[in-house]
Amino acid sequence: FLLLYIERDPRLCITPSSVTQHTLSDQSNHIRKPEYVALLHQTISTITSTIMRSKQNNSPSPEQQPASGTLLVAAFVDPAYEWPQQEGVGKNAIELQASLALLMSADPNSTDAEELEIPRIKKRSKVITETEIVTTSRCGFLRLCQKEESVVNTHTERYPVDAEEKARLQSEYRDKKKEILSMQKEKEERAKRQMKDQMLKEQYARIPEGIFIYRLDTATHTISLLSNPSSDTDLSILIKKIIVTDACPSKDKSRRGILLMGDRGEQMELVACGQRTAIAWMEALKMMLGKREESSEDQYLNLAAYSNNLIHTGAIPSHGKDGKEKQGASTIYYSVTKVQEEGEHVDVEALESIAKRRAVIKDSWDFYRLICSLLRDRRKYDETFRRMQLDSVYPYLNSMTGLNDPGDDAHNGDNKDVMQKDCKKYKHMTRTAVCKDLVEQAERALPSLVEICKALAGSLGMEEVGVGPVKEASTAIRKAEKKYEGDVLKVTDYCRSLLVVKDFPTLLALLELARDSFGPLIRRVKLSTLKSDHESVPGGYRDCKINVELKGHICEIQIHVWPLWVVCGVDGFRHYRHCLEYNTDSFVDPYDALANLDSKTLAELIVMAEEAVAGMPLENLEWYHEKYLLDYFAEVGLFFDHGLSVWAETTLRSLIKLRCESPDIGADHQETLYLQKYLEKALRQQNKVDEADAIAERLESIENMRRAEKEEASKSLWDSLFSDPNECFQNLIDPNKKDRDDHQQLKKEIKASKKCWRKIRAERFSFLDTNEFESTN
Repeated sequence: FLLLYIERDPRLCITPSSVTQHTLSDQSNHIRKPEYVALLHQTISTITSTIMRSKQNNSPSPEQQPASGTLLVAAFVDPAYEWPQQEGVGKNAIELQASLALLMSADPNSTDAEELEIPRIKKRSKVITETEIVTTSRCGFLRLCQKEESVVNTHTERYPVDAEEKARLQSEYRDKKKEILSMQKEKEERAKRQMKDQMLKEQYARIPEGIFIYRLDTATHTISLLSNPSSDTDLSILIKKIIVTDACPSKDKSRRGILLMGDRGEQMELVACGQRTAIAWMEALKMMLGKREESSEDQYLNLAAYSNNLIHTGAIPSHGKDGKEKQGASTIYYSVTKVQEEGEHVDVEALESIAKRRAVIKDSWDFYRLICSLLRDRRKYDETFRRMQLDSVYPYLNSMTGLNDPGDDAHNGDNKDVMQKDCKKYKHMTRTAVCKDLVEQAERALPSLVEICKALAGSLGMEEVGVGPVKEASTAIRKAEKKYEGDVLKVTDYCRSLLVVKDFPTLLALLELARDSFGPLIRRVKLSTLKSDHESVPGGYRDCKINVELKGHICEIQIHVWPLWVVCGVDGFRHYRHCLEYNTDSFVDPYDALANLDSKTLAELIVMAEEAVAGMPLENLEWYHEKYLLDYFAEVGLFFDHGLSVWAETTLRSLIKLRCESPDIGADHQETLYLQKYLEKALRQQNKVDEADAIAERLESIENMRRAEKEEASKSLWDSLFSDPNECFQNLIDPNKKDRDDHQQLKKEIKASKKCWRKIRAERFSFLDTNEFESTN
């Protein structure tokens, strides 16, 4: 007889030729007839087609295929508890790392399903037994001795397969096969669910009090609770699962809240433990709901997960309010997992491409932050100079005329009168050789410049003094090409020094001391940038420059005023160079640098912003954390352009509060008022008109008050008509009378200012009358 065993694994390919060849080889001595071979071919073909049909029927349709998506798991705050938690609460948060090890070692696909017997089909046959009697005769010719023997012959007779019986057997086999496959599939899925439930139970069994662990599934639009409620959790308002139909930032003051709307009309507010959680989830929800570009979901979430891994592994440290490094629940419980269909290939090079993408976005963030920094310092310079103009001696300084001062044209370098001496030998020398010769001259003049600066500092008590080093030839050539059309003789700071004076009176004393002591050596005094009617250098900086000729070489003494100097310190030149290179004076609002960026780039820039502030959450920020204050201010611009005005408002309120607490800034400082203008914008975007109008009114009143401080209020023509009709009549007859009066008033102010300077000079700089300063030749 012949038995055909059908393998359980449907991936095993069964062909009639292979089975026939194997069977005939084993039964070569018994099965040789063509009808047996034909019957075998027919049976195997039938079984094979049956298996293939069963395989197709059991495979899910495209609509039933599991949709690929992303699983985001993160920690959120239980409304019944405070966050951040108090000292000593939730110390076992770090124990999740041990559960993560179990998670990595467990295989959710491994099952111990019992092997089930597969039904077998066999040919029907009948065994026929026949008895044959054989008589044997012996004893001579007559065969008188006879003996009878019985021989039993047994053979198998195969019946032809009845068509109806065959169909019935095939139907029974298909039903049995389908039942077994269904049982096995159900058993495997049950084992997987049990394994996953067990892993989740172990993973979130011991979380800190007051923390919920939620999971967002972008494929099914569901948010579900993974952890168990805490002891004080209000179960009446606890939502364990919600199908999200809409989401927006909530008005929670922590800037970590998300307001969710469900398919049954329910509302749910989630407050994340970390800022990055709220922002990443908000962006994922917007993409999931079709409010962002769907094609960018994978790239954005991959970048967010990559950035989170950098922070989680310590590549980007996170610090608490005390400055110590910490790793809170918001970092430990945060994960982003891509769900893929079974058998889908995972690209090993994805991490490399994500890292490259992050590098590009990081460069963009650094440049945008640099623009914010440059314009912030520009505002600081402008505000400092505005206050310095209130000094009593400033009108006198403002009336002074420099020596060979080209004014605002000095920025172009075209009208510079003071130059290095043009020697005859320079006609036959290259530009590089000329620069090297000028460098040698500067080195010979440097000792004399040192003596002058030491004498000035000793007499006036400078805040800071610096001399040299001599400018290199290559640097001088680059400056000449950029500013003087390649003329290296116009470079007058090969030999240079800097002096930082305390205030304007000290500057006036230095100018007088320099005039009386080494006046014949002075070739230029540039005061134009310190005058109110002149522009500052690019970036807002203002200073005074004195050029002196020492040993036939023009040297430069840069005189800085302390209030302006402390804004950037020694980095002031870098600030000037960047402002000149990027032309930052061409626009006022730093957020203009974000113009025309798509939503995907803005979302990725927000990831970089959160990465930059990961070390200092908003609730831990203090007024002296200048670096993080700038980072958060830059992030506000991203919130504005990305439609997150709620979080922009929350961040701005915190920044304004910290600026008011700063002893160097305060509530009426220009920087604080500048932030309030943006707060007004954020409020108007949320239709909070009354509060925005109140802020606008306050800003206008402060601006009017400052205008009154800067210049005296003058009565209008119609006011004077009622107060003094004769004066009004004179103004109508002589239109230039007001200009003459203003000029007379200015002369009076300058005279009063000079009088104040004389008084300060007598009190602080009496040595100017004793000629104790020795001139240096």
